Amino acid sequence: MEMVSAYILITANIGQVKRVARELKKIKGVKSVHVVTGNYDIIAFVEAPDLHALSSTVVDRIHRVKGVVDTNTAVVVDF
Repeated sequence: MEMVSAYILITANIGQVKRVARELKKIKGVKSVHVVTGNYDIIAFVEAPDLHALSSTVVDRIHRVKGVVDTNTAVVVDF
């Protein structure tokens, strides 16, 4: 079965970036988390069985991490 993959670009509250990154690593389906410079604070790579599960991971899990301000999801369309 082919998985759906996405990069989640995350803005976090000032002073909470490292804690948010640690919490994101605990979420099922989150394969990697990197604190970065630029327009976003964190980039997470996520895999899910389908788009519904991916959406659920973002909305029900990532958005609920305290300190997450905003996300931008880039679904992988080609490998």
